[in-house]
Amino acid sequence: MDLPRPCSFLMFHMKNTTDLTDAPAFKALSGHRGDAAADDAGYTRDTSKLIAFYLPQYHRVAENSEWWGPGFTEWTNVARARPNFDGHHQPHIPRELGFYDLDRVETMREQAELAREYGVHGFCFYYYWFSGRRILERPLDNFLASDIDMPFCLCWANENWTRTWDGDTKSVLLEQKYAEGDEERFIQDIHPFLSDPRYIRVDDKPLLVVYRIKELPDPAGSIQKWRKEAERLGLPGLHVSVVDFYDISDPREVGADAMVEFPPHKFNGPQNCPDPLPDLTNPNFRGGLIDYSRVIAQSMLRPQPPYTLYRGIIPSWDNTARRQDTGTIIVNATPEFFGSWLKFLRAYTRETRPGASDPFIFVNAWNEWGEGCHLEPDVQWGLGYLDEVARSSYISSEDLLPVDQARAAAFRRIEQIAARDGVPIKTDLSKHVPMKPHVQRIAHAMQKYPLLHKITRKLYRAAHALLH
Repeated sequence: MDLPRPCSFLMFHMKNTTDLTDAPAFKALSGHRGDAAADDAGYTRDTSKLIAFYLPQYHRVAENSEWWGPGFTEWTNVARARPNFDGHHQPHIPRELGFYDLDRVETMREQAELAREYGVHGFCFYYYWFSGRRILERPLDNFLASDIDMPFCLCWANENWTRTWDGDTKSVLLEQKYAEGDEERFIQDIHPFLSDPRYIRVDDKPLLVVYRIKELPDPAGSIQKWRKEAERLGLPGLHVSVVDFYDISDPREVGADAMVEFPPHKFNGPQNCPDPLPDLTNPNFRGGLIDYSRVIAQSMLRPQPPYTLYRGIIPSWDNTARRQDTGTIIVNATPEFFGSWLKFLRAYTRETRPGASDPFIFVNAWNEWGEGCHLEPDVQWGLGYLDEVARSSYISSEDLLPVDQARAAAFRRIEQIAARDGVPIKTDLSKHVPMKPHVQRIAHAMQKYPLLHKITRKLYRAAHALLH
């Protein structure tokens, strides 16, 4: 298989770089034209496959106009975000792709071309299905009817739509209900996608991701019925993967095949707060701050579990666009930090999934602009994050390290980057202590009680600092 040739986006990037030979994308992609050439130069194509979550929100629908005002799309939130502290990168303004409209199938073609050229294997489209009612479905239907060359799968985003954008039970706009017979109807509804030749498969079985599996009244029973209905429709079964949410510890609890790691879930505890804290410019801000390097440390120190885990990564996270005064914000995120983290996850996947048909790493996300996590280029970082994806797609023989050595190398690289940029990391990231799983579950449940949650958060952070 040939290395991807520079597309129009890459050519634009190279053309607008003073020294073409120094352009990261030029170095990452232009030096080789095939695996044999890469081999001769001492490079190997990495076997892991990046799947990026994809939000189909960027077009008008009647429901959003009714709930949020005429013409509302996710861009409405994105454009009105404002900084909360010194150095806070808001708003996030798109660059190459602009404020696009997903009603145009050509937009999705451009996205797929850009993603593919930089080494993203496929998209995982969020699928919104409420007991037979579909919403935000037009981009997916347009994609299905097109000849866009991009592998894809579906993630059933089975949580309530609320005014707080977090799936809670308050201020519900569209409730997720589960009726008898929904299991069969759901598989029948998505069957055209599952049977598409572009659909991502594991051992020939279509990959279905479920966001909140424990929200189903009978998760294990539902998965069994999905598989049975898929087989009745002529498919060889289903490969069901569940998101690593706070209420589940092992996919085998519900009879699923794998778990999908989904930062910042389980990464946003007080143990990951930045030190020092930035100076607030918004006196009303009462959200949470997370240090990117500590998130990376928690990820890299996660032991291999006894089940199939697809590792996850985020370029950043900042949902200020949706929650100006109460958002959760990752600070100190940069493309270089992201690249160091991604290289480690590729090493982890090479070692833990050798020869498997599912060497997946999930990226949150391709285009979550309202949550500040997007591989798509913006004014702040340009193509920086995609450059890191491309660079990590090919590895030199000296970088083919066992996972323990890859972890140590990543820690050294992150510390070197921070020191070079004048913001040295004060703690030993290799000794980072994450929050225990049972504490994570308790902390998540306590978010329903803001004052109590705030008090216990401060107490936990103080105790954590004292002990560690």
